[in-house]
Amino acid sequence: MGKQQPSVDQIIEEIGGSRYTLVIAAAKRARKITEGEPAMAKPLSNKPVLIALQEIADGKVKWEEPKTGIK
Repeated sequence: MGKQQPSVDQIIEEIGGSRYTLVIAAAKRARKITEGEPAMAKPLSNKPVLIALQEIADGKVKWEEPKTGIK
């Protein structure tokens, strides 16, 4: 039996933020994958967003909140 996709709550714990933080981090990483950057984990899917979420859950992608807000 293969590895299962982690739950959203598990991924949020890994990234140490909120759902908003997770969405932004996954979208930015998925864009890089779409632009040709190789996956950092063995993909369980061919969809860039799912690959990005898997990488975040595996701890291969780190995200830091910006220190200043949008002005």
